[in-house]
Amino acid sequence: MKKENRIALSRADRIFDTANYIILTLVLLLVAYPLYFIVIASVSDPVAVYAGKVRLWPVQFTLEGYRRILEYDAFFTGYRNTFLYTLIGTAVNVLVTIPGAYALSRKDLAGRNMLMMMVTFTMIFNGGLIPTYLLVLQLNLYDSMWALILPVAVSAWNLIVARTFFQQTIPDELLEAALLDGCSNAQFFVKIVLPLSKSILAVMVLFYAVNHWNSYFNALIYLKSPEKYPLQLVLRNILFENSMGDMVEDASTLAAQQRMGDLIKYGVIMASSLPLLILYPFLQRYFIQGVMIGAVKG
Repeated sequence: MKKENRIALSRADRIFDTANYIILTLVLLLVAYPLYFIVIASVSDPVAVYAGKVRLWPVQFTLEGYRRILEYDAFFTGYRNTFLYTLIGTAVNVLVTIPGAYALSRKDLAGRNMLMMMVTFTMIFNGGLIPTYLLVLQLNLYDSMWALILPVAVSAWNLIVARTFFQQTIPDELLEAALLDGCSNAQFFVKIVLPLSKSILAVMVLFYAVNHWNSYFNALIYLKSPEKYPLQLVLRNILFENSMGDMVEDASTLAAQQRMGDLIKYGVIMASSLPLLILYPFLQRYFIQGVMIGAVKG
């Protein structure tokens, strides 16, 4: 009887695993194929793409879309600006978020519950676009890099995630022992807390960097000088100018213009996503870790 139960259980496990593999394979195909299609469509003849002939392999390989994008003078300037904004912005975000989250995790912080209520309140309500725009003007941040960094210096969600990590990872007994040894609060944070918090630092850097890299709305609102535009805004302008016919002066018909526009659109998607696609396999575990940290109530 026991042997039969073990055999039945083994069969059930195999059926369960097989069903999981099938479902996960289908989900993978549904998620991966659109990305794959963008890659092959960006190097296929626009006529073939427009006719729906591009399905599994590139058709009539061409780099015309990428050539059109690279001919746009502001493309490399946008890449440079985006790297700069991402680097400086992420540094500011981490320098503000990590100390703030650690302070809110301390039970001896007076009024920390009220502060957490205020932080949580901003996740639901905010001042809105017009008051924020007026504030940026009054602070003389308009048309400067800091207009893209300071208004988003702290993410309430990331602050709560980091606070939860400190509450679960840094025990009160460790602080008490450090204070008995003559360690100040600042020394404890720098010499003990930070070395023990490399994982949450990596998570915060990753989350903030991805947000800065993909951001374009604040640049659209607060920047007026084209030489300061980030990559996402430059690529948006490429698509806009192409739709107006500025980049397809050699196309003789509206249909040809539309086909070339689609080709450039696929190239723009690849140009903006390529750095993140390259980095993601190496940083995937930090994404997962960040989600797990935030899923536990602190």
